[in-house]
Amino acid sequence: MRDVLGELNRSLGKLYASEGRPSIPPEQLLSALLLQVFYGIRSERQLMEQLDYNLLYRWFVGLSPDDPIWDPTTFTKNRDRLQNGEVFTKFMTKLLNHPQVKPLLSDEHFSVDGTLIEAWASHKSFRPKDGSGDEDGGADFHGQQRKNDTHASTSDPDSRLYRKAAGREAKLCYMGHATMENRHGLAVAGMVTHANGTAERRASERMLKAKAKEAGRRITVGEDKAYDTADHVANLRAINVTPHVTQNDSITATGNRRQSAIDGRTTRHEGYGMSQSRRAMTECIFGWGKQHGTMRKTKHRGIASVAADFMLNLIAYNLIRIPKLLTA
Repeated sequence: MRDVLGELNRSLGKLYASEGRPSIPPEQLLSALLLQVFYGIRSERQLMEQLDYNLLYRWFVGLSPDDPIWDPTTFTKNRDRLQNGEVFTKFMTKLLNHPQVKPLLSDEHFSVDGTLIEAWASHKSFRPKDGSGDEDGGADFHGQQRKNDTHASTSDPDSRLYRKAAGREAKLCYMGHATMENRHGLAVAGMVTHANGTAERRASERMLKAKAKEAGRRITVGEDKAYDTADHVANLRAINVTPHVTQNDSITATGNRRQSAIDGRTTRHEGYGMSQSRRAMTECIFGWGKQHGTMRKTKHRGIASVAADFMLNLIAYNLIRIPKLLTA
């Protein structure tokens, strides 16, 4: 991690003015943000409180026992500066290209999956866009038909009302997407989008297009049955990606059987089964982020801030995994 921060020193320096009062060193700021994800600390204010008395946290961030702790508001302002400078994406790229890490990665076989990230907004904030029905402050919405086309959250307008599956409750949320390499299960790309029925497939195509271009040859991807649509499979093949997608031939509500876009020409290969078995490891990334990190319910508002926090969770997961892989 220190090697990666050293390589980013020039990029981090460009975010700060050469004159004026000294600000929070970017290396310490990024270390503190990772510390927040490692231990699932709820807020910047609580992080500052723990940095004030925890000597182990101070050592990790690079503070001596006598150094003063930053003001939480100043810390938040400087975090936004890193976010606007796309430092988290650059950190991920430098980490994956590290001489000790790169041999652990596969550049040919990948898996993609998505997860819901609950927004920092309540159902009461989801009100009509035209301003009607505000007499009770949105407290009584039972029996009302509420859609993303006609309603929006006043707390977080970027969030969307979405349900994970039929019969499940609808929540205001975002959708996070991660690309995992299949050799050791490390996250190699990630992004956050609005939650809707096509977001997973469009995000997958966007991330895999970059990976196929980087590899310079055909790559494979394992995905679950939510990605089994004719247009998505065709789009993947058009960008030089072999889709190892789980076949969705289930019975519909009308009693008809779905027709999968994946046939025997794909499933007969041994690689299809291997991709399907490795694909399940993407759940480990999301599981760690929601159990230990800050991915389950975001404390940020706006898609850019949520995407930055999501990328931090992917970086933290890799930093937890890599030392174990290097000593194995």
